[in-house]
Amino acid sequence: MPRVFDSLDDFKAAAGEVLGTSGWMTITQEQVDTFADATHDHQWIHVDPERAATGPFGGTIAHGYLTLALLPAFAEEIYTINGLAFGMNYGANKLRFPNPVPVGAKLRATATLKETSDIAIGTQGVVSFVIEIDGADKPACVAEVVYVMAGA
Repeated sequence: MPRVFDSLDDFKAAAGEVLGTSGWMTITQEQVDTFADATHDHQWIHVDPERAATGPFGGTIAHGYLTLALLPAFAEEIYTINGLAFGMNYGANKLRFPNPVPVGAKLRATATLKETSDIAIGTQGVVSFVIEIDGADKPACVAEVVYVMAGA
């Protein structure tokens, strides 16, 4: 169950706090193939299980940007802000993929609200996400994402 903020002001007051952790999501070859089709990135390490079996990771791996693209799904499980007129991605301050994600791996994300600031059209929030791989010693993705939001 996501952490619910009754308003944007309540969300802003949580600056510096861990917002929560999502449930586990299993990465499938179908997801990887669909992402490859959408992005035209059909590198064999992602889409050719036979060839990838003899490659450096012993099987196919998810695209780094697929892992990043799962942030909205993870965030939806972690928190929600009631009373928003809109919310949108503004970019990322930091982004790294320290560990490849094998197809079949389970991922989950932990989000921390680093800071918020008032801007001309509303509020800018910086959320740090760490996407971990079940059983791995290093995360799959570490991202500091910037959002722009406005209350209704």
